[in-house]
Amino acid sequence: MRKPSAADLGVDLDALDWRRSETPDGAIEVAFAGEWTLLRTGGGPGALVSVFDEREWACFLDGAKKGEFDRVAD
Repeated sequence: MRKPSAADLGVDLDALDWRRSETPDGAIEVAFAGEWTLLRTGGGPGALVSVFDEREWACFLDGAKKGEFDRVAD
């Protein structure tokens, strides 16, 4: 089965409860739509939205906790 895009989910992205994490260099926002986790940078209309299933999101969080993305922040 093909993973859906944000548009395929048929949800109003602006109506979702986006949780924002700000840093001096930018922000990411995360929202949950049923079994899917949505991630966008900067937020607002027209922002690119990535869709993660439960396993992908768990792997992403695990990698973040282990510092796998720390070099990106430098």
